[in-house]
Amino acid sequence: MKKIHYLYCALLGLMVALSSCHTRRAAMRGEAGELVKPQQSVAEKYADILGVEKSNIQNGRLYEFIDDWMGTPYRFGGQDKDGIDCSGLAQLLEQQVYNVNIPRSTSQQINIIKRKYEEDLAEGDLLFFDYDGKKFSHVGVYLQNGYYVHASSSKGVIITRLHDPYTYKYFSRCGSIIVDNTNAEVGSR
Repeated sequence: MKKIHYLYCALLGLMVALSSCHTRRAAMRGEAGELVKPQQSVAEKYADILGVEKSNIQNGRLYEFIDDWMGTPYRFGGQDKDGIDCSGLAQLLEQQVYNVNIPRSTSQQINIIKRKYEEDLAEGDLLFFDYDGKKFSHVGVYLQNGYYVHASSSKGVIITRLHDPYTYKYFSRCGSIIVDNTNAEVGSR
């Protein structure tokens, strides 16, 4: 009986130890607003996804943030790893990567951008979409080479090409965040 109890305890301990093993994603280095060189594996991964040279992936905080959130499921009103929505992702990304505070909802986020033409977009700019007949109902954050990161209601946090046939027909507006003393701290872009 003692042998079975010992074996049971050993098996339980092994199961607990193995269940806590998981791949560790890259931790964001540096401070929000600081341009940090990305880890080589992160630079290679996102250069491949975005179809750019590895040397074009320069903002380590941005791509490490994306790497950490990639695949997180969509949850309306969510803003944690259990689920996040599009405006929550944009808000967290801008705050943690660029040290810029923006409103929580897309209806407010649209009011803090300076409109741009598509060809003038830069990393960190916001993109707005009109889904289900609702103006500015979805937001994403521009990366480069025509790609943006967003929280898709069906796929969670993903990177999508702006000219994707499905999403582009809903594309509405884009622009840079207007940085002022109410939404920026030292070191912002």
